[in-house]
Amino acid sequence: MDQSEKLLMGIENILSVASDLVDEVARLKSVEEECKILKEKVFMNQFTKAEQEVFALAIDGHSISEIQDILHKEECTIKNQRRSILKKLNTPSMTEAVQQFQNLHQEPSHKLIRTS
Repeated sequence: MDQSEKLLMGIENILSVASDLVDEVARLKSVEEECKILKEKVFMNQFTKAEQEVFALAIDGHSISEIQDILHKEECTIKNQRRSILKKLNTPSMTEAVQQFQNLHQEPSHKLIRTS
């Protein structure tokens, strides 16, 4: 086997590994998307169906009066559901509750550890 044949075999091997890596990246992206969906489901499952509807509309930026109109519910009902959501999330405002939901998709920050 001469040098050019060895080189060609090496290139074929590298291309095969590269192809496997591309496939693995695609698989990991799919897993990541599934994890995102599962995180959202787990987060939303802490609420009743009615609270989920209210919270979903809050995520979309709707005000209490808009949510009331969309869901055809009394203002006091929406406010009670909102209060329940805030209590379950231990947060003082719907803005912070929505932020908690949005934070589900942020990558955890990795801090460098200094060694002396």
